[in-house]
Amino acid sequence: MRTPTIHRLVIDRFRGIKELSWRPAAGVNVILGGGNVGKSTILEALALLLSPTAYTTLSDTDYYRREIDSEFSVEAVFSLPPECGINDQFKTCWPWEWTGSEAVVPATDAEVGTTGHPVYRLRVRGSADLELAYEIIQPDGKTDSLPVALRRRIGLIRLGGDDRNDRDLRLVQGSALDRLLSDKGLRSRMATELAGSKVSDRLSDNAKTALNSLDHVFQKHSLPRNLDIAVTGSQGFSIAALIGLTAQRDGVPLPLRSWGAGTRRLAALTVAAQNQGDAPITLVDEIERGLEPYRQRFLVKVLQATTSQVFVTTHSPFVISAASRAALWYIDHEGQIGRLESPEIDRQRESDPETFLSRLTVVVEGKTEQGFVAALLEKAFGSSLEQHGVHVCNGGGHESALNLLEALAVGGLRFACFADDEGKHLTRWQRLTRSLNDLLFRWSSGCIEDNVISTVKDEQLLTFLTDPKGEKTGTRLRTLALRLRIDEGAKDFETIRRVAGPDLRGVILQAAKGSAPEGAVVEKKQYRSHGREWFKTVEGGRELAGKLFSLGLWPSLRSQLLPFCNGVRKAVDLSEIQDIDQ
Repeated sequence: MRTPTIHRLVIDRFRGIKELSWRPAAGVNVILGGGNVGKSTILEALALLLSPTAYTTLSDTDYYRREIDSEFSVEAVFSLPPECGINDQFKTCWPWEWTGSEAVVPATDAEVGTTGHPVYRLRVRGSADLELAYEIIQPDGKTDSLPVALRRRIGLIRLGGDDRNDRDLRLVQGSALDRLLSDKGLRSRMATELAGSKVSDRLSDNAKTALNSLDHVFQKHSLPRNLDIAVTGSQGFSIAALIGLTAQRDGVPLPLRSWGAGTRRLAALTVAAQNQGDAPITLVDEIERGLEPYRQRFLVKVLQATTSQVFVTTHSPFVISAASRAALWYIDHEGQIGRLESPEIDRQRESDPETFLSRLTVVVEGKTEQGFVAALLEKAFGSSLEQHGVHVCNGGGHESALNLLEALAVGGLRFACFADDEGKHLTRWQRLTRSLNDLLFRWSSGCIEDNVISTVKDEQLLTFLTDPKGEKTGTRLRTLALRLRIDEGAKDFETIRRVAGPDLRGVILQAAKGSAPEGAVVEKKQYRSHGREWFKTVEGGRELAGKLFSLGLWPSLRSQLLPFCNGVRKAVDLSEIQDIDQ
């Protein structure tokens, strides 16, 4: 492997991440997940480990829960080509052996041979004194210094916020432009030129008077005398930082930092790439920031065409759809990271990318459940789901939803689920129940219409079938009349009740589910379409949830549904509730 590649990353107590162990892919890694789950923190950890500068200031917020005494560490297992200079250190760097899952001490017996390829363990630690220690971990357990020169030769391109883009377009010490030009004598030459111009001569009379007064005060306090002002340098700042790239617009040279955010981001990435050799490790946080959809797709295409290992975070469906050759990773609300890899996930990624862009996604079987669960959780939350990063997605049917959940479980991820009991795949559902606990809801038997309609009292049936918007009530009565073979002219509820007799609830249930009466063949397709006139839409599911409370049905179903609502609340850091106000 001729490019620097991270095989395993371990983060311990860094910022919002308590612990994380991850084996990223060699190419482009797209990290997805809701807000505040640690996506950007992973990139910040990598940037710190490969920092091309010698000085970095730490604060207590860099430590998990600000517990400075517990320290933090970021460690990675690297494949490093000889061009990085890993073998040119003052002290010999001995390689470890990569087994495909971990770095182990290589066998010393020549007859045993090696089964993996050589790798190196690099680490940065934040001490209890707010100081950084960069280390190469040797196979014998000892550590040697990880010098800044080696970190620079490994190569890092980092594209973060807009402020960093501006930095990389100017001659700030350590910026991409500074490293590209690599003119170490420039600052000295500029300082010499500026020192030849006496700055105090440019002062106004009032400013000169103030400077003279200060000189007298210094003399009175036995401080240095004969004060003047001139160009000076200081750690972390340089006069060269005032110099930056310009480009012409309509014949006028303008600083690149005055151009649009998207242009600045692409320019900064291009400058950094020119300075880092053939295949630097690349970090792009919120790749879509400032970029139109077509530019997002173009940038993803460029990154996928390189041989570099790339780490990208995004909230953009355009980026997700364009990342056809990338490894997709999802961080759930518990900070677990897993790979999204299955035909079901690919279909979900195309049909509803927001499934992988939320803090917690609830997978449901169909449109009815999508509307019902969204309305139910809004009632349990007392606010919109978007406010808490919860998204309800349509899994596309019983089988597809089950397959999707299992694919997510393989990646070690925890989503929520709301499903029917169709009496199939018992063992598979039991495995998911053990994994998800209260985040998985299944009716004890039957489907959503079975369970809700069974709680409706006989005297409430007319109210139940009445569309609160007044648009579908007549149509629903017609679906019942058709099923009862009632004359076209008699479609009032009383006639339907009289003809149906004790079977009225069953006829309503059949129509709501879109199922055909026993023995029906020719009209089967027509019967199936009836479900859309009742609750087989997202809006219909919301209506059904509304009737759960308006008709006083909630107490009959509270014991089944409330644990699920509390499971979702707990998953987004809300306290449990004893009941839902009707």
